[in-house]
Amino acid sequence: MQLLTQTQAKLYSPLALAFLGDSVYEVLVRQYLLLQANQPASKLHEKKVQLVCAAFQAKAAERILPQLTEDELAVYKRGRNANNTIPRHTSAQDYHRATGLECLFGFLYLIGAQARMETLFAAMMGDEE
Repeated sequence: MQLLTQTQAKLYSPLALAFLGDSVYEVLVRQYLLLQANQPASKLHEKKVQLVCAAFQAKAAERILPQLTEDELAVYKRGRNANNTIPRHTSAQDYHRATGLECLFGFLYLIGAQARMETLFAAMMGDEE
């Protein structure tokens, strides 16, 4: 995969970054759950659903905000403030925060900041050292 510079990655719309970040975040969650214990796929799926919902992502985003750099915070805010249709099953505030988080993860993925994504994800899961 061709990595982008931060300047290039910032040219993408926040919702396009969130589109990518949604899948990046889900892969991190699936890996995290799989490494916790060898469980049936149905159990893994149940746990995954709890960690990828907007309410959990919103709380996780709030947890890592103090750790974000100025550039990362700007990307998060672009995603959080993007106009998007809110699903009925979640609050607007949670959905916007979750979109901000997904935008950040899409951005970090595009610039090849794997270690940074893993550090932030660990902090979100309460695994920071």
